[in-house]
Amino acid sequence: MSKLTTAAKRVLLGRPFRSDSLGHTLLPKRIALPVFASDAMSSVAYAPEEIFLVLSAAGISAYLYAPWVGLAVAAVMAVVVASYRQNVHAYPSGGGDYEVATTNLGPNAGLTVGSALLVDYVLTVAVSISSAASNIGSAIPFVATHKVLFAVVAIALLTAVNLRGVRESGTAFAVPTYAFIVGMFVMLGWGLFQVYVLGDDLRAESAGFGLDAEEEHLYGLAFAFLIARAFSSGCAALTGVEAISNGVPAFRKPKSRNAATTLLLLGSIAIVLLMGIILLAERIGVVYAHDPAHLIGAPADYHQKTLIAQLAESVFAGFPVGFFFITIVTALILVLAANTAFNGFPVLGSILAQDRYLPRQLHTRGDRLAFSNGILFLSGAAIAFVVFFGAEVTKLIQLYIVGVFVSFVLSQTGMLRHWTRLLRTETDAEHRRRMKRSRVINAIGLSATGTVLVIVLMTKFFAGAYIAIFLMVAIFVVMKLIRKHYDSVARELAETEWDGVLPSRAHAIVLVSTLHLPTRRALAFARAMRPDTLEAVTVNVDDADTRKLVREWERSDMAVPLKVVESPYREITKPVLDYVKRVRKDAPRDVVTVFIPEYVVGHWWEQVLHNQSALRLKGRLLFEPGVMVTSVPWQLSSSAKARKQGVVNAPGAVRRGYEDRS
Repeated sequence: MSKLTTAAKRVLLGRPFRSDSLGHTLLPKRIALPVFASDAMSSVAYAPEEIFLVLSAAGISAYLYAPWVGLAVAAVMAVVVASYRQNVHAYPSGGGDYEVATTNLGPNAGLTVGSALLVDYVLTVAVSISSAASNIGSAIPFVATHKVLFAVVAIALLTAVNLRGVRESGTAFAVPTYAFIVGMFVMLGWGLFQVYVLGDDLRAESAGFGLDAEEEHLYGLAFAFLIARAFSSGCAALTGVEAISNGVPAFRKPKSRNAATTLLLLGSIAIVLLMGIILLAERIGVVYAHDPAHLIGAPADYHQKTLIAQLAESVFAGFPVGFFFITIVTALILVLAANTAFNGFPVLGSILAQDRYLPRQLHTRGDRLAFSNGILFLSGAAIAFVVFFGAEVTKLIQLYIVGVFVSFVLSQTGMLRHWTRLLRTETDAEHRRRMKRSRVINAIGLSATGTVLVIVLMTKFFAGAYIAIFLMVAIFVVMKLIRKHYDSVARELAETEWDGVLPSRAHAIVLVSTLHLPTRRALAFARAMRPDTLEAVTVNVDDADTRKLVREWERSDMAVPLKVVESPYREITKPVLDYVKRVRKDAPRDVVTVFIPEYVVGHWWEQVLHNQSALRLKGRLLFEPGVMVTSVPWQLSSSAKARKQGVVNAPGAVRRGYEDRS
C-alpha cells in the first residue's frame, strides 16, 4: 500500500486490534440499546406515516381507523418481543432465526431464513436512509431535491464508522439515539398535554386541506382490504426486533439476560412512540397524500412535510428550536437505524460463511475486529437499491418486511419444536413449567406473525414485494450452489489418496526475453535447484531482437542451452504453452518447472508497465498438470522506497507480514 493509502486507512479505521482484545469490544446494555434497537425505534418515524398514507386512498374519514390499526400493530409487536425473549435465552450464540430454523426445521428452512434476513437487512439500510433524506428535506429543501446523493453519502459515512468496530460505532450512536427518544417523548407528552389537559386546539399545517381521494367510496371487502394494507405497512415498525437475537454475542455477560432486557426496552419504547404519534396526528388533523397535488386547498408550491415534521411544527409553534431539534434527531436516528443492519448483516453473513453457504471471506474479522467484508457488501447492495428506487420510501417499503416476517414465522415454528423436544426428556417440574410457558408464548407469536405474513403477501405482492421474494429465492439458490462447490472441493481433497510416487525427473525451463540481470538470477536459481534438465527458452516475436539475443548468448559464459520457439503470430503465451505440453508429452512422468523472471516495483503505475506477459503466462500454466511455476523476483530501485514505507504500523500490517511496532 502507498503511504497516502496507508495514512488514509489509519485515519478512517484507526490502529488494528489484537484478536485477544475482542472481549473489550463487547457492549453494555446502555450502548447495546442504540446499536441494536435504533431500527425498531426509528421505524416509528415512517410506519405511522405509511398507515395514514394508505388510509388516505379512502378519504380523510378513514383516518378514524388509524388508532385501531396502530393498536393492532402494537399488539403484534408486543407478542413478537415476548417471543424473541425466549429465543435469546434458548439460542445465545448469535445465529438468531437462522440457527433456530436450521436446528429445529432443517438446513433448507435455515437457509430460507438466512436469505430472507439478508434481503431485509439491505432494505433496512435503504428505507431508513431514504426516510432520513425525506425528514431532512422537510427542513432543508436542497436535500429534498438531492435525496439520492444524500442517501449515498450517508451510507458511505455509516460504512466508515462501522469499519472502525462495533464498540466505537455504538458509542458514537448512543447520544443521537437517546436524544431522539427524549425529544419524541417530550414532543408527544407536551402535545397530548396541550390537547387533553389544557384543551388547546392544536392544528397541523395540513389540517385545513381537503383530500382528493382515489377510492373514496369503498365498502365491504374492498375497505377491509385497504385496512389490511394499512396494517401491513404499519408492521414495518416491527423490523429490527430480530437484530438483537442475531447480535447476542456482542453483549457483555450475562449475554442472554442483557439481550432480553434490551429487547424489552426496545419493544416498550417503540410501542409507546408508535401509539403516541398516531393518536396525536389523528387528533391535530394531519392530512397526508402520496402526491401533494391531491391535497385540496394546498398552495401551488406547497411542499408536503413528513408526519413527524408536521407534529413538531404544531406542538412547538412559536418555538422553532424544538421543531428543528425534532427534525434533526429524527433524521439522525433514521440514519443510525441502518446501523442495526450494519451489525446484524455481517454477523449473519459470518455464520452463513462458516457453514459454507457464503464465501469464506465473510467469516473473517478485519483489522478492527469487525466483519469488514460483510459491512462493505451490505453498503454496496443498499446503495444500489437507493439509486434504483430514487430514495423513495413509499416505493422501497413495498419490498420491505416480507423477509423479516418470513424469518419470524420460521423462527417461531422452530421454537415450538425446540420446546416440544426438550419437554420429552425434561423431568424437573419447575423447568417443565417454564418450558410450557415459553412454548405458549412462541405459539402465540407464530399465530400473530403468520397472520401478518399472509396479509403482507396479499396486500403487497404486486405492489413490489415480488421483487424481494425473487431476491430471496435467488440468494437461496446461490447459497446452495456455493455450499455444493465447497462440499465438492472438500470431497475431492479428502477422498483422493496420494500414491506417494515422486516424479522420475525434474525438467527446468527458464523463460528469457533479454540477457540481463533478472535473467541471470533466474538461471542461477534454477541451477541451484539441481534439475535433471535445464534449458532457457525464448519466443521469437521479432527476428532482429531474437538474433541479437542469440549472438549475446553465444558470446556470454552461459552453459545453459538457449532454445528459440517460433511465434508466427507474435504471441508469447501460446508458444510457451505448446512447448511445455510437448515436453510433458515426451516424458509424462517428469515434472516441469517454469522459472519466470519478474520485476518488483514500488508504484502501481509501474506494475501496469511491467509483468503483464508474466501474469498471463502464470495464469495459463497453473492449469497444466505436472507443471510448476516459479516467479524469480528482481527488485527495482523504486521497490526499496516501498519496502521502507512498509515498516510503519498500519492497519493490517501484521497480517501482511510486517513487524508489529505498536
